[in-house]
Amino acid sequence: MAAVTPGVISPRRPVPASIPRPEYVDRPSPSPFTGEEVKDAETIEKMRVAGKLAAQARELVGAAVAPGVTTDELDRIGHEFLCDHGAYPSTLGYRGFPKSLCSSVNEVICHGIPDSTVVQDGDIVNIDITAFLDGVHGDTNATFFAGEPDEETRLLVERTKTALDRGIKAVKPGRRINIIGRVIEAYANRFGYGVVREFTGHGIGTHFHSGLVVPHYDDPNYDDEIRVGMTFTIEPMLNLGTHEWDMWDDDWTVVTKDLRRSAQFEHTLLVTADGAEVLTNP
Repeated sequence: MAAVTPGVISPRRPVPASIPRPEYVDRPSPSPFTGEEVKDAETIEKMRVAGKLAAQARELVGAAVAPGVTTDELDRIGHEFLCDHGAYPSTLGYRGFPKSLCSSVNEVICHGIPDSTVVQDGDIVNIDITAFLDGVHGDTNATFFAGEPDEETRLLVERTKTALDRGIKAVKPGRRINIIGRVIEAYANRFGYGVVREFTGHGIGTHFHSGLVVPHYDDPNYDDEIRVGMTFTIEPMLNLGTHEWDMWDDDWTVVTKDLRRSAQFEHTLLVTADGAEVLTNP
C-alpha cells in the first residue's frame, strides 16, 4: 500500500460577501477566548442549527467518497453546501489553513489538506467539517470507506466510532473531563490500538476552540468539572500501530510515524442534566 504524498492544492474557493466571517479569518491566530464554557440558551439554540448543518455537510461529502474522486472535489462539495446554506466553512483561513474541510486519507491522522490526491479502492478518508453560522461553530467528522476496505481497516473504523460513542456515554454532570479519555483509552487498549494524545477534543461555541481541552487518553491533569450547559467536542483518533506521529512540511498534515492507518470520529456535544446531547446529527 503506497504512502500518502502531498498533491497540488487548488486556488482558494471564494465565499459570498454576504456570509459573515469568523474574526480569525486571514489573521495569524484567533483572538483569545475569555467567555464561559457553560453556554446560555440562545447560544445553545444557535449551536443546534450550526451543528445540524455541519452534520449534513459531513454526510453529503462522505457519500461522495469513492475510488477515483480527488480530495479537492470533496472539498468543493462541502464548501458549496455550507455557502449555499449561508454558513462559512470554519477551517478556511483558520491559522492559514487553505481549504474548507480536512480530508485525511489512510495514515493521515488529522488536518489533511484537500488537494489533487485521487482516492483509491480500499482507502479510508476522514472528513472533518465545521460550519460557522449565526456567530457559532458546529464541528464534526467521520471516517468513510472508498470501495471495500480490508478487515483490519474495517474493524479499526467501526471501533473508533464505538470509542466515540463510549466517550459520549461517559459524559455526566459532576464528573471530571478526564473520564472521557479514560473510557476511550481502556476500550482502544483491548485491541492494541494507539490513541493519539497531542490532538484533542475542545470547547466550542462562539469560538472554534475555547480553552477547554478534552483528551482521548487517561490524563488526571485534565480535571475540569463537567457542568450542565457546557459544549465541547469528543474526537478520538485511533491507530492500528503507534500513537506517535510526524508532521508534513505544510505544518498541518499529521501522519502516523509507522504509516499505519488511523481513523477518527467527532461530535459536538451539549452537557445535559443526565448526560450529553449530540448537536452534530443530520
